[in-house]
Amino acid sequence: MFPKSSFVLCTAVWAFLLFNMLVQKLSWITLLLFLYQHGAEAKKTVVGKKNPLISTVVQKQKKAVVCEGESAHLNCDLGYIKVIKANYGRTDCKTCASGKPANRISNKHCSTEASLSIMSARCDGTKSCTVPAVNSVFSDPCVGTYKYLDVSYDCIPAKRSVTCESRQGVIKCGKGVIRVHHANYGRRDLVTCPHKLTTTPHCYSPQTSSLRSRCDGKKSCQLSASNSVFSDPCVGVNKYLEVIYRCKK
Repeated sequence: MFPKSSFVLCTAVWAFLLFNMLVQKLSWITLLLFLYQHGAEAKKTVVGKKNPLISTVVQKQKKAVVCEGESAHLNCDLGYIKVIKANYGRTDCKTCASGKPANRISNKHCSTEASLSIMSARCDGTKSCTVPAVNSVFSDPCVGTYKYLDVSYDCIPAKRSVTCESRQGVIKCGKGVIRVHHANYGRRDLVTCPHKLTTTPHCYSPQTSSLRSRCDGKKSCQLSASNSVFSDPCVGVNKYLEVIYRCKK
């Protein structure tokens, strides 16, 4: 038999080891609870309504700001361009102000009302678009003021239909009904519907309202790309009807 002192010593050692195991186990539990709590807080922060990070991820809107004399490049890797806001002018004293005298950047109330319609006519429904920020495109809303072009746009998922001049076409939806986003009868590039009279890529005749009244809410819609339907926006240039639309449930 073991001496009494040895039994007491073994009991003390066993108790110490058991206590040490319990402490380690509690430490792991505490650590896991700590990580879980902070992970939950981090998750709550990311998905919270007021978290600026999530708005950056969810928000599709893009922005392009270029100084007068430069060109704005809009691009959509997925979907098609839809211009939301645009202004050619000046609304602050900081943008495109480097090296400019004070009297040329002091006017903060300079805007071109037609900026949005001009940008929409040139860029809506395209995958990429380049527009020079110059007076010859937008006119001069404030002579003597150094201006800039400020554009905000989205990339929208949609379908694109092209009908060459003097041809018939159709847009249709297998599921849902047609919702036209943009339509133009003219020419915005030199590649689409190639022809010996493709002399300019700048022939704009927006027909969005016309096509919406004719096609929206239908399963299919017949198209006719002709001057008799849309008039002739650029005489002597071979044109095409371009329609960007979605199938709305």
